[in-house]
Amino acid sequence: MDIDADLRAFLSQFVKVGELAATMRPEGSSALLADVLTEHLGRPAGEMATVTKEIVGYRFADYDVAFELLAGPDVVAIGIGGGEHRHHASLSDLVGSPWTNTPVGQVDWADVAVGADQTRRVVALGVRLFHFHDQPVAVLTRRNSRVHGNGVGVIEVLCPDSQTASDLLAEATELGTQRSVLRGNVVSLDLMGYEAEGDGYRFHARPDVPVEAVVLPEGALERVRGHVLGVAEHAETLRRYGQHLKRGILLYGPPGTGKTHTVRHLISAATHHTVILLSGQTLHYVRQASTMARHLQPAIVVLEDCDLVAMDREIGPTGQPLLFDLLDALDGLDSDTDVAFVLTTNRVDVLEEALTQRPGRVDLAVEIPPPDRAARRQLLELYRGDIGFSSEALDEVARLSDARTASFFKELIRRAVLYAAEEGVEPADAHLLTALDTLFSDQETLSRNLVSGFLDPTPGLD
Repeated sequence: MDIDADLRAFLSQFVKVGELAATMRPEGSSALLADVLTEHLGRPAGEMATVTKEIVGYRFADYDVAFELLAGPDVVAIGIGGGEHRHHASLSDLVGSPWTNTPVGQVDWADVAVGADQTRRVVALGVRLFHFHDQPVAVLTRRNSRVHGNGVGVIEVLCPDSQTASDLLAEATELGTQRSVLRGNVVSLDLMGYEAEGDGYRFHARPDVPVEAVVLPEGALERVRGHVLGVAEHAETLRRYGQHLKRGILLYGPPGTGKTHTVRHLISAATHHTVILLSGQTLHYVRQASTMARHLQPAIVVLEDCDLVAMDREIGPTGQPLLFDLLDALDGLDSDTDVAFVLTTNRVDVLEEALTQRPGRVDLAVEIPPPDRAARRQLLELYRGDIGFSSEALDEVARLSDARTASFFKELIRRAVLYAAEEGVEPADAHLLTALDTLFSDQETLSRNLVSGFLDPTPGLD
């Protein structure tokens, strides 16, 4: 396009005015970010290449721990001033463009969960200045933020030597894995979090379920514990003789028989294991959970109601059916990886042969059936606690409640206590028997079935 001489001269002067305005700042205003970084790095910050790494939400605290350790006590942390663009612009844009004129500001901090009842104050947006391998480095960390549309966190490193920047990121990754805040904890992966737990994961308190609180058929609990915990106890011996450590166990039976309760006991006993819980829609994250478990071993991955996986023919996040994601997760781990997959199902009949009949995927299947009479008596003794029901009344309830499950007896005791509370007296045998009659009544059929997982036969139907 032809431009006359006068217009060309005007545009040239306009550009110079803009460049001059970008370099000027009011007297007494904050130092410019580019100037501070340049002074620390010994070279113009805008001329250096940035080494960048994206990090998912559940790893952000790990990197904060790693950089705190690598930086040491002499670290200087500075913030980034300016408007909302600082949450989106890269570090190279913040220091390299003559138009940004980004000032130093206050560090943005955030409290993130690092345990069921613990948080850690992390640098949500800021720059750490320190030396690594005798080289000056500037490390920007930016936490993922739904408010600002950032789906993942970002780490950006400036250093006169780009290889040193890459080495720093590699060492921070390794150190962050070793010192991971997830290690040894119980976590679940969430489709979406809530407030401080909005990073796609949630911590849970480790349950306290002792052996005596688990009522299963004779020998069943010992088999389950031996397969999950016994292998872990003898991991080094198994490795020395070239035996595989990864394993899978399937707990199956009707609803309410104690599968989840058994899993809670395993989690309670596996105090040194990282436990990753998946259920419902989060079963889609099985591949991600498998990767986490490999890095944080010894680990247990719990997949509740895994029959949903076998029945799901929709394409998952990896572009293949969800069942294949599960099979790949079970197959993809190295044989010496100390990871146990614990699967539960109410519908063992719908599980694929590929899932249940290939060693290395599921090595052990244990049925958790409705309790027999002796087990029902144990459950009543367990759930009554210090309530003074007589042995005769408990024996009678155990005899009459054939094919009922553990959840049925929990509800039975609760109702007996409620009836006594309504009368303003201590729970007694009469309240227990009344509660049993009520649960057995025709008016309570649906409630009874939902609580116990036991379906009464319907006349006229096969």
